Amino acid sequence: MIWGVVILGALIVIPIIIETNRAPMNEAQRHGAPGRFVTLSQGVTHYQWLGPVRGPVVVCVHGLTTPSFVWGGLTRGLALLGFRVLIYDLYGRGYSDRPRGPQDTAFFLRQLKDLLHHERVEDDITLIGYSMGGAIATAFSADAPGRLRQLVLLAPAGMGMARTPLMRFVIDTPVIGDWVMLAFYPSRLRKGLRAERDLPSAVENITRLQENELEYRGFVPAVLASLRGILSHPMQAEHQTIHRSGIPVLAIWGREDSVIPLSSVGKLAEWSRDSRQDVIDGAGHGLTYTHCPEVLAILRDFLRHRD
Repeated sequence: MIWGVVILGALIVIPIIIETNRAPMNEAQRHGAPGRFVTLSQGVTHYQWLGPVRGPVVVCVHGLTTPSFVWGGLTRGLALLGFRVLIYDLYGRGYSDRPRGPQDTAFFLRQLKDLLHHERVEDDITLIGYSMGGAIATAFSADAPGRLRQLVLLAPAGMGMARTPLMRFVIDTPVIGDWVMLAFYPSRLRKGLRAERDLPSAVENITRLQENELEYRGFVPAVLASLRGILSHPMQAEHQTIHRSGIPVLAIWGREDSVIPLSSVGKLAEWSRDSRQDVIDGAGHGLTYTHCPEVLAILRDFLRHRD
């Protein structure tokens, strides 16, 4: 009986110990990182400017688990088109800080607004959001439509996501769900990433870079906080606000996406009927880097017609 209690206690404690022993994101980890760092109201944010100094501004917001390096291929193409591109790491990812607490819409909007204020980016913004970044970009556009030139959504969240029964349990169950996330999510993420390691990628070694996020303390709790926060509700009201404001919207989807269901195309058409939508055959959720030329071709056509 005693040994059973000891074993059970060890099983409970081990995932917490592993998380505690992960490397903190600090100055030592940031040494040699590309780009710049700024201390905003919620913590340190890592960001980079790419492209010509005087080009029209594009701001890119990445998704749930893959930081700003996900934009490596697209930023090169956008820079060649003459755009000045701002990319940054959301809190809990990449080289940015890992503040504790909820990661709801207000949390992510505050980071983006803080960064834009610091960089003196006021308006005429082309905002591009990928996956969860699509939900953040949508919320920002609805909140401040006068600052937007156009909105581009790549496999955006906010219209439904594929979730297993286990993931629904984790999201809906405090404390126990947190433990399950720490215990099982890292191995499940690694398995999913390794299944995609042979896919083409515009970002060199992207699977290794994605797996490396698991080495840092606060990443897994940040993913869970986002699942319980900004990703927990549909963005219908925000899309309808954007539609009424007249902001041009482009959405690009992957036909084989197993994370964001293709039924989202119909939802967006219902909520924002003037939005342009394109579906890339053969593309999954990683279309931003696996199908970079196709995404760039659609972007080029959309942006050219907007100029």
